[in-house]
Formats: sequence, C-alpha cells, structure tokens
Amino acid sequence: MDAPTTTSSAGSDGSGGNSGDWGWFTPSRRPAEEQGAPDRQSDERAPSRPVNPIRPVGTGADRRTPVEPPPAPGPPGPGVSGPRPGDRRVDERRVDDRRVDERRAPGPATPGPTAPGREEHQRPDEAAPAPQDVRPGPDSPFAVPETASPDAILLRRTMAEVEPISDKVTSYFYALLFVQHPELRPLFPAAMDAQRDRLFKAILTAARLIDDPDILTDFLTRLGRGHRKYGTQPEHYPAVGECLIGALTRYAVTTWTDEAEAAWVRAYTAISQIMIDAAAEDELRAPAWWQAEVVGHEPRTHDIAVITVRPDQPYPFLAGQYTSVETPWWPRVWRHYSFASAPRSDGLLSFHVKAIPAGWVSSALVHRARPGDVIRLGPPAGSMTVDHSNDNGLLCLGGGTGIAPIKALVEDVADYGRHRPVEVFYGARNDHDLYDIDTMLRLAQKHPWLAVRPVVSDGPTNGLSGRLPDAVRQYGPWNAFDAYLSGPPGMIRSGVDALVGIGIPSHRIRHDSIEELAAAAE
Repeated sequence: MDAPTTTSSAGSDGSGGNSGDWGWFTPSRRPAEEQGAPDRQSDERAPSRPVNPIRPVGTGADRRTPVEPPPAPGPPGPGVSGPRPGDRRVDERRVDDRRVDERRAPGPATPGPTAPGREEHQRPDEAAPAPQDVRPGPDSPFAVPETASPDAILLRRTMAEVEPISDKVTSYFYALLFVQHPELRPLFPAAMDAQRDRLFKAILTAARLIDDPDILTDFLTRLGRGHRKYGTQPEHYPAVGECLIGALTRYAVTTWTDEAEAAWVRAYTAISQIMIDAAAEDELRAPAWWQAEVVGHEPRTHDIAVITVRPDQPYPFLAGQYTSVETPWWPRVWRHYSFASAPRSDGLLSFHVKAIPAGWVSSALVHRARPGDVIRLGPPAGSMTVDHSNDNGLLCLGGGTGIAPIKALVEDVADYGRHRPVEVFYGARNDHDLYDIDTMLRLAQKHPWLAVRPVVSDGPTNGLSGRLPDAVRQYGPWNAFDAYLSGPPGMIRSGVDALVGIGIPSHRIRHDSIEELAAAAE
C-alpha cells in the first residue's frame, strides 16, 4: 500500500510465492515457450484473459448459519448417505480447526517464531439486528467522500464494520481459502504469521480506491506483476474472491445485504481483471523472478552485512528502488531490500541487510549466506528515484540500513553528470551503528556538491547529536530541495512530519511504503 504523503512504492506483496517446477536445483532459465518471448516488441500487448465469475460459497444464509454438529459416530441408518461429491457448503468446524492448524504451522526448515495464541472467534448472536445504515466516521480511513459512487459507499461501509475485527476476518478468510481450495496452500509459506494480513489488506486497499481509477490501476498493475513470482494464475482469482465474500458475509453482520454483496462481486471482478492483464503483459517482457548467485558477503557489524549478487540475466532497475528476496532456507518467504548502488556496468547488485531477532530471511542472509549460494529476486519496485528533469537539490535522510538507497541516489546523481546539491543526514543510535560512514565520507570528498552529516541519538559522537528530524531543522532552508527518506517506519513518520512542518510540500517527499517497511521488519 502506498504511503499517503509520497510518491512511494506499491507492493503489498510480502510473503508467499511458488516456484512451480523450477526449484533451487533445476536450470535457472526456463524454456522460451514458458518464459514468454523476450525479443518481442515492448509495446506488444497480451490478449486480455477475462476472470472467471465469482460464485460465493452457498447462499448468504448458508454462510451466516453455523453448521450443526454431526451426530455421534455410528453405523449409518437406512437412507443415510455421506456427503455428495461436489458439495461446496462450508463446514465451519473444519474452517476453525484449520485456522488453528495454519497459525501453528512450523517453518519448513527450522523452528520459527510462532504467533501468540489468539482468542477463537465467538459468533455473535444469530438474532442479529436488521442491516442498518452504518456510516464510517469522519476520522475513519473508510470515510465516504461526498462524490462516492453507490458501490464505493457500500464497500466502505463494509470495510468500516470489519476493520475493528480485521484479525478475525483475516484468519477466517485464510482458513476458508485453504479448506475450500487446498491446492492453493503450497503457494503460501509454511508459517503464515507474517503473511496473514497482506493479501487481505491489499484487497481492502484496492476496494477503497474503487472510485480512483488511475491510482487503482497503477496500484493493481504493480501488484499483478509482483504476484507472478508467487506462481499466481488467473484461475486462482475466483477462489480468493469466493472466500473474501464468505469472510465478509460472516463478519459484516450489520452492513451486509444483497446489494453489498453485488457491489463486492463487481469490485473484485474489476480488481482481478486489472491484475491478470498486468501479469500477462509483464510476462512478455520479463521473467517472474531472477536467480542470483551470492558473490560477496561482507560483515560490517555483528548483525549487518553487505550482500553482493550476480543475477542469472540482466536485471533492470533504478537507483532508489528495492526488490523482494527469497532464500533457499525459507522457501516462499519474501522480504524487501533496497539496492545499495546505482546500476553497475558489471551487472552486480548489492544490499545492506540487518539481521532482525527471529527474522527468517534477514538472519539467513547475514549469518548463513555465503558466496556460491543462490537466492531469488522479484521484480524491482518503488518510485523513490531521482527526477532528472529539474535541478532541485536532494535532501536525504537515511537511518540505519536505510543509508543503502541513499548511497544509490548519490551515485545516480554523480553518474548523470548534472551537479546538484545533495545533503545527506545519516542517523544512527551511536557511532558504531554508522557502519557505512566511511563510504559516504569518501563520496563527499570526491564530489564537492555532496555534504554528509552523521547524526547520533545516543552517546558521545563526533557528529551531530539528537534525533534526525531535529538535526535537519537546524539547517536549510530546504525550499529548493526534494526530500528522500529511508529507514525504520518511526523515523520516516517523524521525518515526514518535520519536513512538512518546515515547508516542503508533501508531493516532493519520497520514501518507501511505511506499511511495507513495517512488514519487512520480521
């Protein structure tokens, strides 16, 4: 989901993934007929593949009414038969049992962190009140604009009702998906703790944007392209839609009507079609993922390493962007990392990775990866890139490993040849955590248009003391600068507030999605 104050990256494509028949020990390049033709003209469009209609499981009454417990086991009596083949009615006991199983599923290799136990869903009184005209409050993220279409009004009212119990709705959605469509379970990671909210939140985000076709199409196009690496196929979309409708029917007990269901079916069908078409077009130009061999592993601190990889085929990206990474030790678990340099002539890519306690991917990359290992890269994403059409200066705030894309932006300005003022504020808790300061200072010595100021929040330092946003306020003015922020979510939030407070318009403040950053902090 894009951050509201920026021209930030999209994504919402965290965990999941499926390599199909192309695993870690198979050729790194697929046959041409499976990859799509890379030599086709870039403007060639794939034919549209209409999404199959959504058929919600059972009737609305079926999906609301719990299934009665079966009689005690015993020999069948006269005229009693088992379930009929093809009977799709939901056994809600199976859903609840599977939900518990999925939450406790162990990781594929070594025991991973488990989510704390959650209270089981308590079904509200079946004698629920009749649907009311529930309107989200003005401070709700689902507040209804005055110009909203009838469908948007219905969608937002449903979302406002389920938002306070989103954890229960999400758990039920996935349990329903895996019970009704067990063939989709291999597309997701073995442990669902990190993945649980992402797909559902992406659907709700798209529904909220239903009256903004340009923003919606851009969001879904990137989402559809990114989902290729998970093994997502057009026939999977109706299954997700059916279970979405099933989860909303069960929990939106006040706002759910036949009209609301019809609006959600229309919205989800439109959402699916955009994503399917985007994936089909992207298939003509790029692989679903890149295999990349680790060729460098440089520890900088006890928990930070610089990883350099060589992709198996050219990898196009822009300085300031990021990608998703999957390791062979945690299949189908993807995490986002920014490129630590501008595109290089040798085609190598670098990332700065900090091992998070109990972090599956980050810990594997820092403590386990070695030259010769092969990881997998998703497509590049993000719009935190330099606008070379103007001469504005760059005001860059980098915290922790967030200095990696800032370094890439500096290199991009240098490579472009137009010398523009670049001011870098590099924040850390102490001097020891300024693990890349020597590299940044060498760049400042080489380029007179670059200034680098280290900022330390705790302990003695030879640089500036205090919080990063406070340090930025001491300098300026910044009215002729575009701002770039990269670091922990809290730093970005406070940084954006500080920059807006000193007069930088929000459309000139760029950073990666705060939601993705929070999700990536495993």
